[in-house]
Amino acid sequence: MTKTVLDVGNCSPDHNAIKRMLVTNYNVEVLQADQWSDTQRILATKAVDLILVNRKLDIDYSDGMEILKSLKSGEATRQIPVMLVTNYPEHQQAAVEAGGVYGFGKLELNSPQTHERLGQFLTSR
Repeated sequence: MTKTVLDVGNCSPDHNAIKRMLVTNYNVEVLQADQWSDTQRILATKAVDLILVNRKLDIDYSDGMEILKSLKSGEATRQIPVMLVTNYPEHQQAAVEAGGVYGFGKLELNSPQTHERLGQFLTSR
């Protein structure tokens, strides 16, 4: 069964690298959103299995944690796992404290730890 991942706030080169890693390793469809309004529009029409949020949105450099917090406070979205995309452990910890799951950084796309984290949501059981 194909899973759906929504990637929020990454520039085109980073989105393409993340998408390539995901489709190479998992049976997934990867959608892209630039900001909160795009995220809301996509989630209103499509069920997703995992949301990745960049720590700083490429479109305006706003804080991706605000999107994570909005997702975790929304009744329709609070059960969807959300990972922050950042190389900084302190930001990963803040994301977990806000209700997210520990994510990964762009420097760790192919690390075993990244695939262990992603696999729990993207590997069919």
